[in-house]
Amino acid sequence: MEPQLEKILLSSTRSRTIKKIELIQKLWSGYGSLNRVVLNDKSVILKLIKFPNKSNHPRGWDTSISHERKAHSYRVEMNWYQNFNQPITHSKIPSLIHQGELKEKEKFLILEDLTVSGFAPRVKISQTQIKLCLKWLAKFHSHYLNMKPSQLWPIGTYWHLDTRPDEFKAMKDKDLKKVAHLIDQKLNSSKYKTIVHGDAKIANFLFKENEVAAVDFQYVGGGIGIKDVAYFLSSIYNEKELSQKESWCLDTYFKELANKEVEKEWRDLYPYVWCDFYRFLNGWSPGHYKLNSYSERMKNKVLEWI
Repeated sequence: MEPQLEKILLSSTRSRTIKKIELIQKLWSGYGSLNRVVLNDKSVILKLIKFPNKSNHPRGWDTSISHERKAHSYRVEMNWYQNFNQPITHSKIPSLIHQGELKEKEKFLILEDLTVSGFAPRVKISQTQIKLCLKWLAKFHSHYLNMKPSQLWPIGTYWHLDTRPDEFKAMKDKDLKKVAHLIDQKLNSSKYKTIVHGDAKIANFLFKENEVAAVDFQYVGGGIGIKDVAYFLSSIYNEKELSQKESWCLDTYFKELANKEVEKEWRDLYPYVWCDFYRFLNGWSPGHYKLNSYSERMKNKVLEWI
């Protein structure tokens, strides 16, 4: 560890020594690492962002557009923790301890380590835990309803059309490609908007008994909350389960959101969100497992309507 960063870590945490540094995971495309720093009296999370000279995208999307999107996502996450992150009942988020830059291409975030208070990731979750995640999303969306995403992504999520021109060009589904901009426009012109997490998959939730927390806010920004819901469901269910559980999940989410006007608009837009995500996957990874009978049905429904 660089002496400057070590000094910042000890100073910001008011600790005496660093006992060890544990790698949790490498960041996407080789843009740094997520680490647990064990100090003499506590542990914290260190997200260390180092822009590579050449990225290593697992699917080969190494372009200047891809680099700028990822670079901006880290600026957005830093802005989120600095200016937006607020305590919300039932929507736990790690608190920011310190953040900054070391060099032109190196940034860092020092965050609360939620494992200290018993939170842990899970690969599979129960129906009770699914309900907790939907509640987390509903309370988060309700809290930030109508708030402007200043210094965040104007449109949250990592797959929205404006940031994916290369994937759009690569699309094989010509019918969907013809109307992709109309779908994008419909989603973006909704009356009710909030701040969306933007990457609300199961891997970004941590669990503790009857509590849940969320991490990774690189693609947080403006939009409709149902985007987070659809993406979350895509990360926990297969195509058969999506069909079986759709009504229960939407009812659970909207009961917690407790806003009938917003519910009417966002429920109607649910198939459009799936269709929009299908558009991204069709260009990005045509053989992706989420391009299944359920998402195909959502896409066809929208193509009939639009």
